[in-house]
Amino acid sequence: MSSNVELIFDQNVLRQSTYRPYSKQWLYFDRSLVSDIGKMPRFFPDPSHENRMIVLKMRWSGDGNLALMANEPIELQSDGGTQCFPLYLYDQHDEEPGGLFEGQSSGLQRSDAITDAGLAHFHAAYRGEAISKEDIFYYVYGLLHSPDYRDRYADNLTKELPRIPCVKTYADFRAFLEAGRRLGDLHVNYETVDPYPVTYKQGTPELWKIDDPKAFYRVAKMKFGGKRPKTDKTTVVYNANITMTDIPLEAYDYIINGKPALEWVMERQVVKTDKAIGIVNDANDYANETMNDPAYPLDLFRRVITVSLETMKSVNSLPKLDLLK
Repeated sequence: MSSNVELIFDQNVLRQSTYRPYSKQWLYFDRSLVSDIGKMPRFFPDPSHENRMIVLKMRWSGDGNLALMANEPIELQSDGGTQCFPLYLYDQHDEEPGGLFEGQSSGLQRSDAITDAGLAHFHAAYRGEAISKEDIFYYVYGLLHSPDYRDRYADNLTKELPRIPCVKTYADFRAFLEAGRRLGDLHVNYETVDPYPVTYKQGTPELWKIDDPKAFYRVAKMKFGGKRPKTDKTTVVYNANITMTDIPLEAYDYIINGKPALEWVMERQVVKTDKAIGIVNDANDYANETMNDPAYPLDLFRRVITVSLETMKSVNSLPKLDLLK
């Protein structure tokens, strides 16, 4: 470093993080190397403290979804930045003065990130209904996935944070809330959903002869079938051994941060050398060393097909945006 400060590697600060949508990387979660750590330590102080947050890409382009949900630190992208809105906040809690252990920390205290005033606002809108702060959190996530909402507020959303209105009826509030909860679970737990049953050009995987799984499943760069400008997105060439076919085109309708989620997977599950500094980003290392599964990139693509289809099913089932006046 330019300041000539010696740093000692600490394995305990390594954390899994979301680097791009549906793409994880290991993060050295420490201020000594991370120049802008932001409020992430208040959201995710350590792996034992669970949390979720709604992630908004700033300078929304008008293409696709506004928000993604994460349950771990994320990379705050430089092209416009990122705003994160957590379900909980964690802060160091000290004993009250005069207590038995005065002056000593008693650990982390969790509080709701949604304010009492925010909760009161929704209670006033739907009098007599039982609404929690967690309900509001998932209502917001469901609302941000509404095509009607994006269309109505498109001009504002390209230059300012979303404003959250109340829908006209409590039934619609519940519909957005339940959709938001389904979407949140789906987007956070994408690594455990059932992989989509694609067809393989090479036949049934159970009949494949695989002597060396690491070599057989190694991915360097996935590509679409066909040739530009007539690429075939129903076909993806994974590597020389594997070609997926019959990929439903509607899976590409799920767009996040200006790009289909499936194309984020294709972009990040690669072997690529940074020309400026020479560091090699090899997705196979994460597959083999972290996941202990050489086929992880292949199954990740198939899982995100499922995520994409289920996301669009929930989005298309949202009620029309009828607001409380």
